Amino acid sequence: MAFWNRRKSIDAMHQASDGPRLKATLSWPHLLALGVGAIVGTGILTLIGVGAGLAGPAVMISFALAGLVCACAALAYAELSTMMPQAGSAYAYSYAVLGELIAWIVGWSLILEYSLVVSAVAVGWSGYAVGFLTGLGIDLPTALTVGPHVAGGIVNLPAVFIIAVVTGLLLLGTRESATLNAILVVIKVAALIAFVAIALPAFDSANFTPFMPNGFGAPFVQTGVMAAAAIIFFAFYGFDAISTAAEETKKPERDLAIGIIGSMLICTALYLVVAAAAIGARPVESFAASPEPLALILREMGQGTAAQWIAASAVIALPTVLLAFLFGQSRIFLGMARDGLLPTRLARISSRGVPAVVTVFTAIVVAALAGVMRLDELASLANAGTLAAFAAVGVCLIVLRLRDPGRERKFRAPLFWLVGAITIVGCVVFFLSLQARTQFWFLVWNGAGLLVYFLWSARNARLAKHPDQAA
Repeated sequence: MAFWNRRKSIDAMHQASDGPRLKATLSWPHLLALGVGAIVGTGILTLIGVGAGLAGPAVMISFALAGLVCACAALAYAELSTMMPQAGSAYAYSYAVLGELIAWIVGWSLILEYSLVVSAVAVGWSGYAVGFLTGLGIDLPTALTVGPHVAGGIVNLPAVFIIAVVTGLLLLGTRESATLNAILVVIKVAALIAFVAIALPAFDSANFTPFMPNGFGAPFVQTGVMAAAAIIFFAFYGFDAISTAAEETKKPERDLAIGIIGSMLICTALYLVVAAAAIGARPVESFAASPEPLALILREMGQGTAAQWIAASAVIALPTVLLAFLFGQSRIFLGMARDGLLPTRLARISSRGVPAVVTVFTAIVVAALAGVMRLDELASLANAGTLAAFAAVGVCLIVLRLRDPGRERKFRAPLFWLVGAITIVGCVVFFLSLQARTQFWFLVWNGAGLLVYFLWSARNARLAKHPDQAA
């Protein structure tokens, strides 16, 4: 078998790996909280305004379309993760179904996604935190609150600080960090529910006219419903972080499906209600350009105290997004290191049952990005990486059903052809709806990744040294 087409045995994924394994300490409530914590974040707090500016009130359709594609991807993830309960997520599934080269591209794309999301959210948290402290009369020097891309800036220390705090939580142990995450998720969801309760009494159906002022849009068109959906897609993903916790789940055959599908259902319903309440309360043009649209709507309604509470809850609860994605990033690195595609020393497990080396390594990388880089234009690259991974999962679902229909499946995605097709086509259309520079830098990133693969990883892969372990 050609080295780039080597496939990992699915049966081997159920066997213990060399050295200590991650501790199985999580159950479905932890996974549900992990998924909701990852999904509900800066996306709904800020992107509802961006999406409304592109699509008008028809941003409701954009939310529904992005939710549909992510729901189908979630069904595919649920089936594959229960079949292959191992750290690595879409990378691991691609390795077993599509071969080593595709797996490398997917893993490399996931590294891009998770790194940029963690860094971007840390910078976003820094902005909320600095503003919150300013409101309390505490002014931090500009040199220590923004990177060198801003005049007078040196390093964004608050962003580095919050990454360090979340890393410390992860090093304490998976169950401990998951329990705190669940508490913070409750705070975050309560804030959104409070927004809906306050905004709904001011609902005015006239704000939904004209409903679709910029049309439906199409690939390569940077306005309309499709363009908004491609951006709003950022607000939905995060449930894939649950699949990276497969090895640490007590009953993966049951709990993974509950966590993945349950978090998507909860968040899709919550997003649609929040979007309807926001548009009904105020005309789209009044909040489309705001970096904090929900808080702005409340202030315009004379609810200043509630607006401050929304901002405070963001400062308190946004670290749940950091925790989920930093958790997932370290497990992606762990899976690739175990397979020899990255240095194997990254696969060491601490006495507390966590991948301490790779967690600290990941934290250093994302903290460096958050501390000194401008991420406003690069953040959309996270979407490109996610779309590549989701499309690969859709392909894996269909291929594995056709290649190995008799294999035991603890969870079976219904109408697998339709689920897989919607996932693949939706991801391709969304990718084509991204900005051209985003598509270009995504290709540059993967071009660099292919160089790494052909120059180092292909020769050092576990299957290159132990071809008997290949499928």
